[in-house]
Amino acid sequence: MPADRSYDLVLFGATGFTGGLTARYLARTAPPGLRWAIAGRNRDKLAALRADLAADDPALAELPLVLADSTDPAALARVAAESRVVASTVGPYQRYGEPLVAACAAAGTDYLDITGEPEFVDDMYLRHHATAEATGARLVHACGFDSVPHDLGAYYTVRQLPRDVPIRLAGYVRVGGRFSAGTYHSALLAISRQRQTAAVGRARRRAEPRPADRRVRAVPGRPGRVAEAGWWALPLPTIDPQVIRRSAAALPAYGPDFTYSHYAAFRRLHMAAATVAGLAGVAGTMRVPPARDWLLGRMAAGAGPSAERRARSWFTVRFVGAGGGRRVVTEVTGGDPGYDETAKMLGEAALCLALDDLPRTAGQVTTAVAMGDALIGRLDRAGIGFRTHQPAG
Repeated sequence: MPADRSYDLVLFGATGFTGGLTARYLARTAPPGLRWAIAGRNRDKLAALRADLAADDPALAELPLVLADSTDPAALARVAAESRVVASTVGPYQRYGEPLVAACAAAGTDYLDITGEPEFVDDMYLRHHATAEATGARLVHACGFDSVPHDLGAYYTVRQLPRDVPIRLAGYVRVGGRFSAGTYHSALLAISRQRQTAAVGRARRRAEPRPADRRVRAVPGRPGRVAEAGWWALPLPTIDPQVIRRSAAALPAYGPDFTYSHYAAFRRLHMAAATVAGLAGVAGTMRVPPARDWLLGRMAAGAGPSAERRARSWFTVRFVGAGGGRRVVTEVTGGDPGYDETAKMLGEAALCLALDDLPRTAGQVTTAVAMGDALIGRLDRAGIGFRTHQPAG
């Protein structure tokens, strides 16, 4: 990566709610000497954020401010050319994300975001993966709750099973907390674009090489009761299984025949049934433009819950893996998934790319492929736990 650039790390979209949390996280944790900056389109808001950060750490009174609009390719090209790593919180990414991805791919600049939008990720692969491979840029999408705990949790679990054997893995997600406004808008946009998402996904599958001598699958599981845990499990059609499948395709440690299934877990059956009914209702509503606009207006972009409410939030992802006659149960746990922990995941991933000794990769890659053990170590030290409940045996 070029070392002669002005900034080691630029946070783009820093004045939004999640962007502000990420800026505050970096202000607390960035090591001395890190050359970082906050970026956005409004100088006054950037200056106000800097003043807020400097109230806790006067050294940040001179934190650089970088002006750039997500719709201005020339400004984004300058941001990418001046930076070693750019982390973006500006979503929905399907609407606002591509110009910055394109700029980073062309400049050989590492790029991260917190998207959970499959259409956007697949489209960026088709449009910019080859350029990033040529320039050495690492394009790492889904660096928030989608999909860091799932991707790295699967990686952590697989590494505890025998090598060179078929592996079957299931992940069970439980969340107590409010998702972010960005996630809400992105999810509704994805629901309204199911046809486009499917078409882009098919185009990527045609274009993307597959392992020649291994089989890797993400398969929808069946709803039912997980007796040993006392949960009701429903297949969870998020971007996470796709990300895990891509990590498995890139890393031989996942074995010659890898299968993953992804579930939402509920303590009570009526909660699972209500979730299914609610999602069906949203899917139908999003087909009617006035109703879609009403739904989108229910949560304003840039808004978020209070610190007290976030402090009561939590997440748990439990993985059950089997291979070679052995079984292992692991868990990834943390606090508020939609905001605080997403800011922590993005911040630590950005620091990891900027500072750590990592495998040589380029193009669109996952967190497991790009950062693996280094990022797990960072997150564990930061309070996101990776634990083994039942060792392989």
